Amino acid sequence: MGNRAMKNVTVTVDEETAQWARQRSAELGISVSRLVGEMLRGQMQQDQRYELAMRQYLALQPRPLGAPNQGYASREEIHDRARLR
Repeated sequence: MGNRAMKNVTVTVDEETAQWARQRSAELGISVSRLVGEMLRGQMQQDQRYELAMRQYLALQPRPLGAPNQGYASREEIHDRARLR
């Protein structure tokens, strides 16, 4: 997690979750505290990537679906199964 200052956080979980966390951290050879910290950091990074992608998408200029004054394709034209065979 780098050289960042660490903060203590109290987390309350049910016994089944606590047992899983102890077992999983032992398998990985890390503390439960580090396991939880890494899981939270991973979720935070995933949320940040999603927010960035959403902002980038929303910043795009809309593009027309067709030429001006041209109607949209009909449902039948879009789903022309015979043409696809």
